[in-house]
Amino acid sequence: MEITDLTPAERRVWDAFPRGDGVDFRAHPEDSSADGAGWGPERTVRAEVLRALLLGAGPAEEGRVAGLKVKGAKIVGKFDLRYATVDHPVRLRDCWFERAPLMFGAQLKALVLGYSTLPGLTAATLRVDVVLRLSCCRITGPVRLQGAKINGGLFLQGAVIGPVAGEETGEEADEPPLQLNHAEVGTDIIANDLTVHGQLRLNGATVAGQISLDRARLLAPGGIALHAETLTVGTDLRAQRLEARGTVNLTGSRIPGQLNLAHATFTNPGGVALRASSCAVGEMWLRGCEQVRGLVNLRRSHFDLLHVPSATWPEKIRIDGLTYRTLAPHLPAEQRLPALEREESGYLPYAYEQLAAAYRTAGDESAARTVQLAKLRRHRRTLPRAARLWGLLQDVTVGYGFRPLRAASWLAALLLLGSLAYTAHAPRPLKAGEAPDFNAVFYTIDLMLPIVGFGQESAYAPGGWYQWLSYLLIVTGWILATTTAAGVSRSLQRQ
Repeated sequence: MEITDLTPAERRVWDAFPRGDGVDFRAHPEDSSADGAGWGPERTVRAEVLRALLLGAGPAEEGRVAGLKVKGAKIVGKFDLRYATVDHPVRLRDCWFERAPLMFGAQLKALVLGYSTLPGLTAATLRVDVVLRLSCCRITGPVRLQGAKINGGLFLQGAVIGPVAGEETGEEADEPPLQLNHAEVGTDIIANDLTVHGQLRLNGATVAGQISLDRARLLAPGGIALHAETLTVGTDLRAQRLEARGTVNLTGSRIPGQLNLAHATFTNPGGVALRASSCAVGEMWLRGCEQVRGLVNLRRSHFDLLHVPSATWPEKIRIDGLTYRTLAPHLPAEQRLPALEREESGYLPYAYEQLAAAYRTAGDESAARTVQLAKLRRHRRTLPRAARLWGLLQDVTVGYGFRPLRAASWLAALLLLGSLAYTAHAPRPLKAGEAPDFNAVFYTIDLMLPIVGFGQESAYAPGGWYQWLSYLLIVTGWILATTTAAGVSRSLQRQ
């Protein structure tokens, strides 16, 4: 391109490039790039002029760091840097792009497109040495950054990506608006207040630092809002006050720090709202969240800390193989147990054992026993009728060994009944003159406790309905003794 072909606006950019000076075409600092289609020739720059500068056509000035630094320009034509190696920083803030920039396979020092309006960005396998900034951009088409490698950080805070309802879309309508699958980021992804009208794809990505999606809005009703299978994060994934319409899929992710979803809302009625199966996470926080509208799948995942209020669980969950060391907040077992009834596949003994173990870790043995008792009651519903009857008997009498004082209460009640009955009507002695003095209390104990003998039962014989009462006391005593022994044995085996 000949220099004489440049327009006045392009001449300003061309002359500023060798010194790294900025060119600001904005009439006011608050000018919005959304209005760029109506800007005139005084702020219009052809994309091929920018390409020529970046690829070495511009003059060099000794002692200065050359760079492209433009604000408020209307960039027309095809900005094509495919496979190019650019040794200068590219900063095009508050600009309006007629066509989506093409940067497939390019190698750049830095790329800053903040506050700009673009119809898309094609930059798969892009290499960036310092930073990629798309902060507060409005991008109506797909952002293709799959396989990109960014040595510094990726900034997307405040950006709005993807077509909203009612906007015209082309052949790319079904393509995920933000594609970061298999990307590598050397520090952090900062995407607070990001809005994606469609899917944010992060599956297979590696981020050395943290991912921040605080207050982000991922809007893919009926689809996958966040697709982050096998995501690897160096520290934390923060998504406080996230609004997710569609599935949040974190299957197989590795997050050694926090997965902080506090105050987030998950909405996918009739489908999976949150899937974090086969994950390894340090701490998962769902503090302050409303009840999830949709299914939650945490199968085979491991958490050191799982912070989930009981009201957050939806009507159906999948927790087969879920392990956690600590469960927070610390609530009575009666508030945690209903969630285990919501397991989609039915009764899971392991889920009860895991909850009991968490209570033991917290030093709450009473709650752990309550969970074990609930497990046996739930198991009883799966047994044949005869086995259910024996289990019910153990439950009523001794609480399967976890309520030993219940047996003592039964014994005390029967002892009182027998003592009052036989005090009012003492049984006749079997051998007059040889029987010991009658004692109603010890006579009742002799009847109820088969391994105890005070000589009363063998010396006296009741008659009438008092004889039937003695049979009742004998049978009840045997049942209590048997069920108590079975319950205590089960409790000792478990310990």
